[in-house]
Amino acid sequence: MLHEYRDEIRELKMQNAHFAKIFEKHNELDQKAKDADEGRLHLNDFELETIKKEKLRLKDEALALILKYRK
Repeated sequence: MLHEYRDEIRELKMQNAHFAKIFEKHNELDQKAKDADEGRLHLNDFELETIKKEKLRLKDEALALILKYRK
């Protein structure tokens, strides 16, 4: 997620507990979505769509925190 901000992510994860929580939750949801796509986790379409929407919301929140940090 947001690989172009690798340095900022590393710093924010150490300095901001909320950011670290967002980042961790995004990664957990990403793994669930991958597991579902590859047949290791059985989710219905609604559950998978909900996970993907939450991932996007968390990514947007993380990006906003990164951009604020960069200023």
